[in-house]
Amino acid sequence: MTTLAPYAAETLSRAEVDALPGPTVLEFGTNWCGICQAATPAIAQALAAHAAHAAGAPLRHLRVEDGPGRPLGRSFGIKLWPTLVLLQDGREVARVVRPQQAAAIGDALASLAP
Repeated sequence: MTTLAPYAAETLSRAEVDALPGPTVLEFGTNWCGICQAATPAIAQALAAHAAHAAGAPLRHLRVEDGPGRPLGRSFGIKLWPTLVLLQDGREVARVVRPQQAAAIGDALASLAP
């Protein structure tokens, strides 16, 4: 099973995120969030399946620690954790809130250009 890195403090501004080339998944949550911890296996499974079948640019996955007053999460209107925001060349193309099944995440990942 694939393990994911811990959620990290924001290092990118919204302008930098908007300028990211290719496919990107921003995953907003916190390391102490039980719902985030419970969703991690499904997220890892969906990302691994996508990587195994994807062609083109590699998928960038950034786990962003969120919370009150965190500008990046607020700029995306994040209210529940975990929330996955899928971007293609810095533009949001899909969003999955509190995923429970890898299939729902996989459906959203399919919206990213190859």
